[in-house]
Amino acid sequence: MTEAEPSLPTNPLARVPAGRPRRLVYLGTPDAAVPPLRALVAAGFDIALVVTRPDKRRGRGSELSPSPVKVAALSLGLPVAHEVDAVLDVDADLGVVVAYGRLIRRAVLERLPMVNLHFSLLPRWRGAAPVERALLAGDEITGVCLMQLEEGLDTGPVFATGVVDVAPDATLASLRDELVELGATMLVEQLTDGLGAPAPQHGDATYAAKIEPAELHIDWARPAVEIDRLVRLGGAWTTFRGKRLKIVASTLLVGTDRGAPERAPGMMDGATISTGDGTLLLAQVQPEGKPVMTAEAWRNGARPSADERLGS
Repeated sequence: MTEAEPSLPTNPLARVPAGRPRRLVYLGTPDAAVPPLRALVAAGFDIALVVTRPDKRRGRGSELSPSPVKVAALSLGLPVAHEVDAVLDVDADLGVVVAYGRLIRRAVLERLPMVNLHFSLLPRWRGAAPVERALLAGDEITGVCLMQLEEGLDTGPVFATGVVDVAPDATLASLRDELVELGATMLVEQLTDGLGAPAPQHGDATYAAKIEPAELHIDWARPAVEIDRLVRLGGAWTTFRGKRLKIVASTLLVGTDRGAPERAPGMMDGATISTGDGTLLLAQVQPEGKPVMTAEAWRNGARPSADERLGS
């Protein structure tokens, strides 16, 4: 469904009983969806069913592993299903979706009204990676929205919004944790008090596509401020002597410039790295096939020469 297409012909949420919903179905998959599930259970909500993505291989081993939500649901004694259509056989008032990872068909939404906890200030960053894109874009604020679920990609009207300031040194993990904590609290409060009338989204929509591995490759000709965001996202990497080198942690050096012409992007002065505009101080790295170590320990072992650079 595109934004130009109509949403559901009637408002399914009109069928939700006034006040606190009696029984819920919960749909979620990753770690970020676990705290809201636990918060609902702790608040006394009756979770009739948890729907999560199927078990998959999550590491190098051959064994299948359950999703974090499945692990949490089983520990709470909740029934689990892997197919969305399973909700059609459950007596529930409302579905709650948190990072489930798949669009839900119109036929299901017409049978069971659903709300979605989305980690951005809609309509900014609709899609799969809203926290990642907010960090990479240098957004100074972001937040959480509780919205009515529609067939479209995060197009539904919004019941409640919570705003978070993005700290200059925020990492993906720290920012996501803050948003998840806020979202879990907001979700419980909104469902406890009863859902009111949602407000349409206003503003220009932007889309948060999934982060592709190639995007994590550092181009040292980019400004230091952009590379710093990439490092704080996690998984940023470069090469040195033809092997991959992950940059695990670094510090943006404010007030520095590219320097003399011989200080080309990627060149090192101790643990300080030149970029297209500004410099970064490396703190932790991970050479290919080795554990995470301090930048100093890596340099002591690698002994880079004066004319070597990262990205080579």
